[in-house]
Amino acid sequence: MMITFCLSAGAQVVITNTNFSMGTTGRIGIGMSPNGEGNQWKPLNLSGQGSLAGRMEQYDYMDLLPAIHFTPQTEDQDATDVTLQVRLGMYSANGQFMGNVSTRSPEGLTFILPETYVEARNIMGSDWSAWVGVRFRRYDDIHICDYFYFDDHSAQGAGVSYKDTEFAIYMPSSSDSAGVYPYNYEVTVEGATNPAIRQRMVFVGEHTLRFPNGNSLKLLGEYHTVAANSLNANYSYPSDYGWVLGAKFNSLLKTRMPGSFNQLAVRYGAGIANGGDNGNTWTWATYGAPNSSGKYTGAYSFTAVEHFLLNLHKRFSLNGYAVFTQSKGGASSINKAEFFNGNQIFNRKRDFVVGFRSLYYATDWLHLINEAHYATRRDGDNPTAAMLKFSFAPTIVPLGKKNPWCRPHIRLVFSAARYNDYARDNQYSPYLSINHQRWGTYIGIKTEMWLF
Repeated sequence: MMITFCLSAGAQVVITNTNFSMGTTGRIGIGMSPNGEGNQWKPLNLSGQGSLAGRMEQYDYMDLLPAIHFTPQTEDQDATDVTLQVRLGMYSANGQFMGNVSTRSPEGLTFILPETYVEARNIMGSDWSAWVGVRFRRYDDIHICDYFYFDDHSAQGAGVSYKDTEFAIYMPSSSDSAGVYPYNYEVTVEGATNPAIRQRMVFVGEHTLRFPNGNSLKLLGEYHTVAANSLNANYSYPSDYGWVLGAKFNSLLKTRMPGSFNQLAVRYGAGIANGGDNGNTWTWATYGAPNSSGKYTGAYSFTAVEHFLLNLHKRFSLNGYAVFTQSKGGASSINKAEFFNGNQIFNRKRDFVVGFRSLYYATDWLHLINEAHYATRRDGDNPTAAMLKFSFAPTIVPLGKKNPWCRPHIRLVFSAARYNDYARDNQYSPYLSINHQRWGTYIGIKTEMWLF
C-alpha cells in the first residue's frame, strides 16, 4: 500500500510504511444531579482526591493514540521492534466539549500531547532497549479510580533498560493556571505571564525480581535535584533535592476463574520528592510549603496501597483497593504555612480511601456493576472530611465477554454520596461547591472505552 499527500503544486510526500495503528481511550456521556443543580452536575468525590473513590461521574475526556511500528531490514529474525507513538488528549474545564459546542472561551476545549516518543525494544535481538521523548511511564493502576499508584513517571526524558533493570532520567515541567501544584513560580513568555513548575532533574532506577510462580517484586529508587533559579521569577529560589524509595509486590492468585491477583505497594518520598496529591502520584509535584530558607528539608510523603481482583465465578468478580497517604511540606507547621508567593497553604494532609467493585455477569453482554467507597481527607489540623459513596451501573458490553476488562462499556449510572458535617459545611467536594447538602446524587449515561 502506498499513500500520497499533495503539499503544493509539483510537490508530493509518499508514505510507504503501512505499519500504522490507532488506539483510543476515554469516558464520554451525560449526567445530572436530581437533588441539586441538575444541569450543573459535579463529581461527588472529596476535593484534593481527584478520581480516588471512583470515576463513575467523571467529566468527558478522550485520547487518540496513533503509532507507527517498523523493523529494520535485516536477515536477523530477532530484529529490533521500533515504535513512534503520539497521544493527543482532549478535555474541557466546563464539562461538555463534543458536538455543537463552542470552545473559544478561556475554559473551553484543551488539547494536550502527553506522549510523543520513540522506543526501540530488544535492539538487534539483544536484551537492551531504549526510549526518548515524553510518554506515560506508568504501570499497575487501580482501574476503578485510574490511580497509577507507585511508578507513574509520566514526563519528558529518556531511558535505557537491560532485561528487568532500567535507568531513566526525566526533566518534568508543567504549567498549571489552576494552581494544583504548589511548587511553582511565574514565568513570562512572549508577554504572557503564567505559573510553571520549577524544572528539575529526576534520576530513576527500577529493578524487577521475577519468581518461578509468576509473582514479582519491583524495587524503585529516585533522586531529584533542582537548581537555584531567579531568572524571570518574582522570587529567588535556592537549590534543593529529594529522594524516593519503594517496593511493589505483585502476586497471582488461584481462583475458580483465571486472572486474579493481589498487589501491595509502599513508597516513601523525602524533600522535594514528596509529591502525590489531588489524585496523582507524581513524586515531582512537591507538596506543601517550604521552610524559612525556601527549602523542603524535612518534607516527606508515605503511601501504602493494597489492590486485588478475585474472579470467583464465571458470573462474578470482586475488585477492591485501599490507599493511605500522609504528607508534610518543608515548613514546621502542621497546619498552614507561607508559600513562596505569600499565600497560606496547607502543609500537612492525610488521605484514606477504601473501595470495592463487584461485577455480576448476567449475560455475556449485560454486566451489573456495583461500587462502594469510603474516603476521608484531613488537611492540616482541621477536622476530617468524610464521604461514603455507592454506585450502581447496569452495563452493556457489546463485545460479549464475561471479563472485568472487556471494553467498550455503555453504562446507566446511579451514584449517591453521603458527607459528614465537616465536608458538607466546608464544601469539600466539587458537588458541594454548588450544593450544600448531606447527600449528593448523580444519574447519567456514560461510555468507557479503551481500544488498542
